[in-house]
Amino acid sequence: MKIETDDGFHLTYCTNIHPGEAWSEVFANLEKYVTELKARLAPEKPFGIGLRLADVAARVLEGNTLTQFQTWLIQQDLYVFTLNGFPYGGFHHQVVKDQVYAPDWSKQERLDYTLRLVKILAALLPEGMNGGISTLPLSYKPWLTEDKAKRESVLRDASINLAAVVAEVAHIREKTGKLLHIDLEPEPDGLIENGAEVIDFFKDWLLPVGGDYLAERLGISRESAETCLLDHVRVCYDTCHFAVEYEDPASVFARFQAAGIQIGKIQLSAAVRVNLPDDPEKRSMVVERLRPFAESTYLHQVIERSVDGTLHHYPDLVTALPYLEQSTAQEWRTHFHVPIFIHDYKLLHSTQDDIVNVLNLLRTNHACKHLEIETYTWDVLPPEMKIDLLASIQREYEWVLATFAAT
Repeated sequence: MKIETDDGFHLTYCTNIHPGEAWSEVFANLEKYVTELKARLAPEKPFGIGLRLADVAARVLEGNTLTQFQTWLIQQDLYVFTLNGFPYGGFHHQVVKDQVYAPDWSKQERLDYTLRLVKILAALLPEGMNGGISTLPLSYKPWLTEDKAKRESVLRDASINLAAVVAEVAHIREKTGKLLHIDLEPEPDGLIENGAEVIDFFKDWLLPVGGDYLAERLGISRESAETCLLDHVRVCYDTCHFAVEYEDPASVFARFQAAGIQIGKIQLSAAVRVNLPDDPEKRSMVVERLRPFAESTYLHQVIERSVDGTLHHYPDLVTALPYLEQSTAQEWRTHFHVPIFIHDYKLLHSTQDDIVNVLNLLRTNHACKHLEIETYTWDVLPPEMKIDLLASIQREYEWVLATFAAT
């Protein structure tokens, strides 16, 4: 839905919150949830969809089904302006963990999948609007930390594969006038996980390596190739992920802009945050409060911050919890997407304030107009945090709209 401001922000939620990888399951969820949300939130206005397509669904949607879907969108007064192309395969009701990064950007399967998404989004995107496809932060860092040569090989291959996608979207832009971009999504333990690593990747790999490839493939100058890459490869700024990294939104926005890096999509999500008490008994209570979040489906990376600002990473909450009672850190932040309308939960808190800061920042820094709510963990939340899903999604929209109006 379009937020009624002079800046024309578009707000949606990511349909990755709904289980189902096959197109039939995806479409059933759209019919069940999106049409009802539109009726409740924007009955007289077009309503945007943040569409998540697994590879199996994308393969089905390439053919005649795409035309049928376009007709349905028109009939329902819906539009698609962003896709989630991060999870390639299964994302619910199974152990996902580090396999969410497979295949990574060094693999042909990732390139082929993303090109399918490009074709779909080019067909669905309304005229006069740019569209983004969010994707993984290249690869999973722990797979590569022990082998520098392998890490550099992945960075090189990822740069070339991203440039190959840019060649396709540049052709689409020339042919149709539609601007599409691939939005890399940094997160804890991703191969690029924070602002500095994003900038280094663009400077050291994407622009030089991808620039050479794109210049040769399109028959353009290296300078033009780099400009093209910066137009079509952007960042998906997930407020949960950057909060877990203890990064200040205004600083990150400024550093990206200084480097010529654009933000293609902002995902509105909140992490679990806790200030570690000195009292041993209260520490034990914090452990018990966190324990239900140490579930087996997704990775829930933890970053602790000491008084001097030093950061220490744990690969998953389940492996971090045994260290909490002896930790000398001041604060823990956990990559677990909790409802964005919750600020406090027993002894725990969320990083909701970072979302507020980003929404406030967008009033003066027009870095991005695409906003996507992404609380995908409804199935694995502690039981007392679960309420009716449709009501929960509606409440998240209403919280964003009220917060945006108040900033």
